[in-house]
Amino acid sequence: MFETRLKDAASQVQAHLDDVIGSMGDLPVVQAMSYASAGGKRLRAFLVLESARLHGIAPEQAIWAAASVEALHAYSLVHDDLPAMDDDDLRRGLPTVHVKWDEATAVLAGDALQTLAFELLARPEASADPLVRAELVLRMARAVGAEGMVKGQALDIAAETAATPLTLEQITELQAGKTGALIEWSACAGAVLAGADTEALSIYAQKLGLAFQIWDDVLDVEGDAETVGKAVGKDADAGKATFVSLLGLDAAKSRAQTLVQEACDALVSYGDEGETLRQAARFVISRHS
Repeated sequence: MFETRLKDAASQVQAHLDDVIGSMGDLPVVQAMSYASAGGKRLRAFLVLESARLHGIAPEQAIWAAASVEALHAYSLVHDDLPAMDDDDLRRGLPTVHVKWDEATAVLAGDALQTLAFELLARPEASADPLVRAELVLRMARAVGAEGMVKGQALDIAAETAATPLTLEQITELQAGKTGALIEWSACAGAVLAGADTEALSIYAQKLGLAFQIWDDVLDVEGDAETVGKAVGKDADAGKATFVSLLGLDAAKSRAQTLVQEACDALVSYGDEGETLRQAARFVISRHS
């Protein structure tokens, strides 16, 4: 059930983004936007659509928020890959945007994808209620700004030149911003659209987001570049602290498994209807990329 819904979410969001971006013309920056927003697991979009389903929100309405978070996520990857950031040449097994085009185009494409994300949320199709749209935009801004994703990236960059490696607590804080904040926004979006309480989904997403990042650290050790779709072993080569380096490989895996169980337990109020989200949590620590 989960795999089918994940694939459906991916195809629906891809079609939506293709329609929106395709209407912008054929400039190199637009081509780069389309290139950057293609592919990927679309886990964040799935979380939006699934949380919307749980709260009775129609797919044709929820797709706007789902496409928004994927545009935002694509922007973050384009900028993360830049030479001034992580300096990666591969993303999803393909050349990164600054390699395929140039750095200036990559910066502009990322900027445009970020602003597109907020435009999609602000459109009346996302919700007939302007207060709901404003709440989605506010939560997104907080999730990706200096208190969220940008903070996490800044801490990550600072860690590269720190005199001592980060502690477990510091890495957890870093990843709560860099990865977790946008995952939490995604999981809560459906409840926000419905004007419902977000507490259970927020706890679920916090556990899920941390498990996701721990597993990324596992893949950086155990994975291969062809399967993962990007360079592996970079953190170890740079001497950066990770969940694996601090906990050990087996303990990191065990921690991720515990977090997934806690994520599943947080959904008790949704009963059997929450099973697809539980399957999503289990998927996070079974993936190979």
